[in-house]
Amino acid sequence: MTDRNTKSPPPPPEPERREPLPWRNPKPAADDPAARARLDAIMASPSYRMAVEDKDFLESAAARGARLELDYIKAEGGLRAAGIDRCVVVFGSTRLCEPAAAKRRAEAARRAVAASADKRAAQFTLKAAENVLALSRYYDVAREFGRLVSLTEPGGAGKLRIMTGGGPGIMEAANRGAFDAGGQSVGLNIHLPHEQYPNPYITPGLCYQFHYFAMRKLHFLQRAAALVAFPGGYGTFDELFEVLTLAQTRKIKPIPIVLVGEAFWRGAVNFDFLAEQGVIDPEDRELFWFAETGQEIFDAIMQWEHGKP
Repeated sequence: MTDRNTKSPPPPPEPERREPLPWRNPKPAADDPAARARLDAIMASPSYRMAVEDKDFLESAAARGARLELDYIKAEGGLRAAGIDRCVVVFGSTRLCEPAAAKRRAEAARRAVAASADKRAAQFTLKAAENVLALSRYYDVAREFGRLVSLTEPGGAGKLRIMTGGGPGIMEAANRGAFDAGGQSVGLNIHLPHEQYPNPYITPGLCYQFHYFAMRKLHFLQRAAALVAFPGGYGTFDELFEVLTLAQTRKIKPIPIVLVGEAFWRGAVNFDFLAEQGVIDPEDRELFWFAETGQEIFDAIMQWEHGKP
């Protein structure tokens, strides 16, 4: 009969064992001289890579679902940890730079007309540069609006922050206004074939880069307390009309949707024509309104916040 050991053993050392397990060493060459070469081939195969370390796998079609989830989870965890609950989402053209910069570009375009052999093309470029110069006043409007939002004290529904697409132009202006006021602001950048640098006024730690436009859009709307659309191009139209569609169909609870620059928007989209043609209802024109100044935008959103839309 064997004596029982009733004494409690010490905890085993981590991570080493006194006696290595069999798989700690490769098969000895003495048992099979060709084993090592076969083992090297197995371990060199892409199939043996850890999934999280296999770049080819992570970028494959098979891993698209995981990439979508990761695109969502990283930003969601970061925004929650930072206490970012409610945002005013600001869209607008990346080309609407500061008035001083827009003036320099217009002047350069004027000089180019005199030097160009293709006058027609040069005149078109000049006209576009002059229009950008005229619209560049909205850079200052967006900056002032970002400042006003960031100076507001938290209400019952929680603090509002500025959230943009993270790029230059109008997005930069809104983030910059928040920066001027010492407030936090968020930038949701998108990975493009040609790198898009985030603007330098986003709060460090609150700028995220997305692979998928879909996940970026989800994050825009998940915390959106209001949407403000300045003059812009395809990207601005894409985001605006998606939000209008969701509000129209009540897929989301309606939120304040402000179109800044009535002359631009009425020239770009004939909403009355759409209603007259019967492709939208008259009440769909009530999903948004126009504003011109940072104070007008801010006051209207605050009225909505206080239950007085």
